[in-house]
Amino acid sequence: MRGKQAPKRVIEPDPKYHDVDVAKFINYIMIGGKKATAQRVMYDAFEIIREITKQDPRHIFGKAIKQVSPLLEVRGRRVGGGNYQIPYQVRGERRFALACRWMIDAARSRKGKAMAEKLAEEFINTAKGESASMKKKADVHRMAESNKAFAHFAR
Repeated sequence: MRGKQAPKRVIEPDPKYHDVDVAKFINYIMIGGKKATAQRVMYDAFEIIREITKQDPRHIFGKAIKQVSPLLEVRGRRVGGGNYQIPYQVRGERRFALACRWMIDAARSRKGKAMAEKLAEEFINTAKGESASMKKKADVHRMAESNKAFAHFAR
């Protein structure tokens, strides 16, 4: 690694719910610096969740993030003459980032509705344990499990 590591930036909590995780998720949704649009999408999704489930949307959001967060992932590493997929435990920050990314990708891949509706459906289905992002987590865990034999190459 060259130079020194970039300092961690402190993220301000979002204006409506005063929650740092919601603010981070809004930043992940944002495209082209349009934060107000991303906030509107997120808050509309939360309103849809509130109407459908009659629960606090932050509770559903937290449950969904916890469900999708991966415990293990594989990273490629060259050992000798071959490349091996080595399973590693995922740190907490990366776990949250991967969960957010997978949920947003799954919501964007749904067709025919507004982004807020797609996101709300993704949150609700993930909290129940049945969504495309859950399938992604299962695939990553399956890869890590099948390459468990190479775990001794990890430092």
